[in-house]
Amino acid sequence: MKILLTGAGGQLGRDVAAALAGVFEVHALDRARLDVSDRRQVSDTVFRMSPDWIVNCAAFTDVDRAERDQAAADAVNARAPGYLAEAAARAGAAILHVSTDYVFDGAKGAAYDENDSPNPLNVYGRTKLEGEERVLASGARACLLRTAWLYGRHGSNFVKAILEAARRGGPLRVVADQVGSPTLTTDLADAVHLLLRRPAFGLFHVANQGAASRYQQARAIVGERVEVIPISSAESGRPAPRPANSTLTSVRWEAAGFPSLRPWQEALAQFVESLG
Repeated sequence: MKILLTGAGGQLGRDVAAALAGVFEVHALDRARLDVSDRRQVSDTVFRMSPDWIVNCAAFTDVDRAERDQAAADAVNARAPGYLAEAAARAGAAILHVSTDYVFDGAKGAAYDENDSPNPLNVYGRTKLEGEERVLASGARACLLRTAWLYGRHGSNFVKAILEAARRGGPLRVVADQVGSPTLTTDLADAVHLLLRRPAFGLFHVANQGAASRYQQARAIVGERVEVIPISSAESGRPAPRPANSTLTSVRWEAAGFPSLRPWQEALAQFVESLG
């Protein structure tokens, strides 16, 4: 089976490429090789490669910068998924598109399942939701995977930022009023692999099990080595509003017969240990 992987140079894309290598015929394209916001280039590339699946890991993920550069976020998060899905439909390919917990406003007060209605608070979430809608409207056979709070070995992320700050010495000031589902990129990449082996279509929430605040996550990262001080979102001064609780539950994923991802604590501990 031939896979066209977009965003292959990113934090998630690199781990997805590794998970699929040797199992499928993977054509992994980073931003330099495919500008997903260029409709003509997307169409020509999909026509030339004629993949069985397009796996879209390309995303504009800087939540705060998206507030300042809405056009860039819209191009990659909203319009590009539509271009890829349209091209997939014309080529007879299926598409797997990765989305986010930030399509929710966090007001539910409990974990979100796939039947809950989105209501994004920020530009990033709004553009990601529009990307979902464009994929579903394309007519392509589509799988949407919403995930949350990704971290991994590649690129910049919260876990690596906390470890670097801890190396410089504490105390660390971390928000305690944002709760989500920390998810390891290699775990999500394995889930992508499973889905491609046994295709299912529709919307799925896929994240490591459990919920944590950013403060709790930071405490789990550094243990007792560094003092971690809880602060409010207002005190953090970040430009983009974040949902208070965007925890995901994988009801539909599990109902489709796929295994739950392991608890976030287990994944995080293994990742931190792997960094030495």
